[in-house]
Amino acid sequence: MNWTAIVPVKRGGARKSRLAKHLSPEQRNELSDILVARVLESLDAAPSVTSIVVLSESPHDDARLGWHPDLGRGLNVELSAFAAAAGIRRLLIIHGDLPLLTGDDVEALISAATRHGIAIAPDRHGQGTNALAFRDEESFDFAFGNDSCNLHRQASGHKAVIVDRAGLSVDIDTHDDLLFAHAAGFSWPRS
Repeated sequence: MNWTAIVPVKRGGARKSRLAKHLSPEQRNELSDILVARVLESLDAAPSVTSIVVLSESPHDDARLGWHPDLGRGLNVELSAFAAAAGIRRLLIIHGDLPLLTGDDVEALISAATRHGIAIAPDRHGQGTNALAFRDEESFDFAFGNDSCNLHRQASGHKAVIVDRAGLSVDIDTHDDLLFAHAAGFSWPRS
């Protein structure tokens, strides 16, 4: 099956702001770039993903990737606009801050969505949504933000399956997340 992956990416100087007490702006930007590159490489390694689109304020530097402009209306509105405009029936939304992600993790999420219609990859706390895959949905109420895992389950009519894998659940938003990722094997060369 052919799946399109969309990766929301922040550009500019305000990336990973919750790490500001521990990392300089340059370090936060470097970390963000490394994490996004890891996610894009993992998507590229997943045979079911045939198209990768970056959702951001400005185009991505890699000509192999598609781009959809982020007009600053909020992630849920931007994703809904993309899904409606693109008319894509097999869509994977995945955040660009998953340091342990592999192509196998991506395939596991897609496989679950193929079987059940909708699959959610929660964060390691079980509250946020790090990735969401759905097939054959004409529309979906995106609810990224606080308690998004529960809200996405509700939006799916509770038919979504949860995919719990380290590569999908470990994200980096806070200093504790960074320490947890390091303990789980993520190495980040600090400048």
